[in-house]
Amino acid sequence: MFAQFKTLPQLFDFFKDEPTCIAYWEQVRWNGVPTCPHCEAINPYKTNRGYKCRNIECQKKFTSLVGTIFENTKMPLRTWFAAIYLCANHKKGISSLQLGRDLGIHQKSAWFLLHRLRETMKEISTLPLGGEGVIVEVDNTIVGGKAKNMSNKKRAAMKGNRDAAMANKATVTAYVERGGVIRFDVKDTNESEPDLLRKHVDTDSILMTDTANVYNKVGMEYAHHETVDHGNSEYVRERVWHTNTIEGAFSHFDRMVIGVYHNISRKHMQAYCNESAYRYNTRKMQQTPRFEDTVLKCSGVRLKYATLTQE
Repeated sequence: MFAQFKTLPQLFDFFKDEPTCIAYWEQVRWNGVPTCPHCEAINPYKTNRGYKCRNIECQKKFTSLVGTIFENTKMPLRTWFAAIYLCANHKKGISSLQLGRDLGIHQKSAWFLLHRLRETMKEISTLPLGGEGVIVEVDNTIVGGKAKNMSNKKRAAMKGNRDAAMANKATVTAYVERGGVIRFDVKDTNESEPDLLRKHVDTDSILMTDTANVYNKVGMEYAHHETVDHGNSEYVRERVWHTNTIEGAFSHFDRMVIGVYHNISRKHMQAYCNESAYRYNTRKMQQTPRFEDTVLKCSGVRLKYATLTQE
């Protein structure tokens, strides 16, 4: 069973009821061969409410939702699929308030749902980007409230106190292969930009940055390091040396932060970065294939609310 729709109304027509959604999800997850999520035995017994494992040492009852982000959900899969479609295909994301209004669910439920989806969108690979002959552009930005937009009380509390000023700010560094994929990393206080660069970018790559001093020394470790001097209005040199790719990616990221979410806590910043990176890396997909790709990722272990909200 494959999805055949291009719009949200068509999605609701396709997923007309819960049995249709369950059948679709079982085909996506098991490809026609039901498997016990506890012991991985195949072809379990069919029951009124799901399945029962044939393995004598197991014999546990389960449904196709066990071991996925849908496990123990109180919402119908039809609502989940609509949320996945909206979250994956809105170019700058969708807020929990807007999603709650669109789907008729509580804002708190929409917020938790979106975070579960962001958990599935995070990149699994830890291999460095780039390689021999590949240009990798690198840049960073600081995300957080500006002092001029704060109350006089908050500005007074931050004056002369750098820790207080940076408490809700985060440095986000991005690494993008020219014509390829992007990766965001929220820098921790004990991390340095050179260490992150070595972690995320293969030293055989051609490194492309602006003239920030932090990249000068570490850039010598790479096959080649080119810079553009934005301070002197230099943006493109010889039609090759530029950081326009990463600047464009950051513009989408900034519009997501400013235009949709407005204020993101440092605690959850990496999750929102993962969402932005996933949407960028699937930018050439049409809406339905991107929906299907996102659904395929939902078989991972669910993010629990206690884990999400713990300090």
